[in-house]
Amino acid sequence: MNTFKVSIQKTSNDNIIKFEVNQFITKHQSFEFNNIDEAKPSPLAKQLFYLPFIKKVYVSGNFIAVERYNIVEWKDVQDEVAEQIEAYLNDGGLVIDDASSSPKKIPVTVYAESTPNPSVMKFVVNKKIATSLYEFTSIDEAKLSPLATALFHFPFVKSVFIEENYISITKYDMAEWQDITLELREFIKSFIEDGKNIVLPEATEKFKQSTEQLDHQFDVLDDTSKEIINILEEYVKPAVASDGGNIQFIGYDAENKNVSVMLQGACSGCPSSTFTLKNGIENMLQQMLPGKVNTVEAING
Repeated sequence: MNTFKVSIQKTSNDNIIKFEVNQFITKHQSFEFNNIDEAKPSPLAKQLFYLPFIKKVYVSGNFIAVERYNIVEWKDVQDEVAEQIEAYLNDGGLVIDDASSSPKKIPVTVYAESTPNPSVMKFVVNKKIATSLYEFTSIDEAKLSPLATALFHFPFVKSVFIEENYISITKYDMAEWQDITLELREFIKSFIEDGKNIVLPEATEKFKQSTEQLDHQFDVLDDTSKEIINILEEYVKPAVASDGGNIQFIGYDAENKNVSVMLQGACSGCPSSTFTLKNGIENMLQQMLPGKVNTVEAING
């Protein structure tokens, strides 16, 4: 049985708290309920309205946003609400009754964006489609991703990289982007609009991408490795993500002062990746961690 985990996220509005779930709980649909009568299509929202301080419930993707009345402060009740939502989901509770719901769909927009890697195109979606990142280099690896599996049926698709709001596709040389981009964009758009699973719920645990697993992996590392990861997360990952890729820490050899990383998505096999490593990441780590890093070596995902 899949285990649901709920985390508490603050918002810019002090009256609203976001309860984020580690799996998607709707089929890429959004619902807003202002009272218990409106909440009939959602047994979960209806249950939340039994709490006297609940003013509004918004259900979408992998989170529930709840607005409170001023009779309480969130700091006094948020943990209790999170536990209630988590218990409800793990008991198999229904989030949305498809038979009685009339979903307020958010139109799906997908646009194609070129990357520094001429073999990779980035398809950006106007909504969150995954709770973690995944890379698939064959249809066998893609069993836990219905979208990636479907994309591999196109003969020109070589690999698929899925992030929170985009898909990077690597093509074989047999096809040119001007001939296939529109087809892929429309396919991805229709797939999401149909409410199909992008990635199966169990994929997070299977690929060791859950928050608990990632925290444990980080906690057992040495201090220098932790510093390297923090630098990559803050200064490098946002830049490579904008280009449709990812960089993942693999290991640190304290004796040789060598850092190993994995390049994924558009960064994998990119002609400019060596330049980026040597003149960007390697220099940055050498300057920010003096005496601790000599070289950075990368493997392609």
